[in-house]
Amino acid sequence: MLLRWVSFVRVPFRPDTDTLLASIHREEARARCGYRTLAAFRAPLSPTLALVERTSPTEQSLSLQTMNKNTLILLFGVFTTGALSASAQTSPAATPPAPSSSVVVTPAFVSQYMFRGVRLGGPSCEPNVEFDTGNLGLGVWANFPMQDKVPGQSDPEIDPYGYYTFAIDDSLSIVPGFTWYNYPNADKGAGFYKSTFEPNIALNYTFAGVKFTPKLYYDLVLDGPTAELAVAYTVPLKGIGSELDFVGLGGAYKWKNYAESTTPKIKNWGDYWSLGVSLPFAVTKESKLTVGGAYTEGRDNFLKQGPSPKAANPAAVGRGVFTVSYAWTF
Repeated sequence: MLLRWVSFVRVPFRPDTDTLLASIHREEARARCGYRTLAAFRAPLSPTLALVERTSPTEQSLSLQTMNKNTLILLFGVFTTGALSASAQTSPAATPPAPSSSVVVTPAFVSQYMFRGVRLGGPSCEPNVEFDTGNLGLGVWANFPMQDKVPGQSDPEIDPYGYYTFAIDDSLSIVPGFTWYNYPNADKGAGFYKSTFEPNIALNYTFAGVKFTPKLYYDLVLDGPTAELAVAYTVPLKGIGSELDFVGLGGAYKWKNYAESTTPKIKNWGDYWSLGVSLPFAVTKESKLTVGGAYTEGRDNFLKQGPSPKAANPAAVGRGVFTVSYAWTF
């Protein structure tokens, strides 16, 4: 029974890490998200102190009779100043500019379908559509394998995702997000999930031109966390109007409920790492072509069911991945 899962069950795909290049594209979209704050300013109020003495009725009458014209003018000036000050406070603030919005359509081709060090298929088409407005990004990523499909699961895979960027300053931001994995053709009777949901949170920190991104995921269906660290660095190529985007990534995960409806539950855990580089070329003002390559490898990846001994996952391998994509921004 356990060997059956080793041979056929596959982990779900996460758009950010299927290949390093897909990660780069998404990070570029996130980098476009600015952080806007509104500040309300109040006009200062000058407090007026009035001193009222308690006197007898006769004294009060004499006091009122002796109130002179200069006092009346002074009171009129005080009330007029107060009214003008209140008017200044209640005047509407300037309307902030509406957040910029865009839609990015990115069809892509990858030579290997790799996810967290596990090979899930051969050559694949991976279209992506993302809508960005202000700090919010919402998109749908999909995989359509052309070879080495996983029967009942990977043809196709459709993953809506989202994130929101909270900018602390120019070098630091916090990005919570989610991915909703969907496998329309999954065979539940064979242990495949039709859907899983994975919230995540990332911290982006840039120092001396190097971007560090620790990230934590937790799949609510597979019941387990993934911890990951990505390091990115860009080398400008001014001579050709482009750049080299380098990305290194490493992580580990541990899931307690790897397969649907199994007793005892099947556990899966493993480590992975990858190194990649991409080269974008601007074709028009609104579009660009990106080519690149990466090497990714899964290590110490095991499955275990109940008291049975753990078994190595043969799908956790090392592979080179070639990617080409074309992005249009509307």
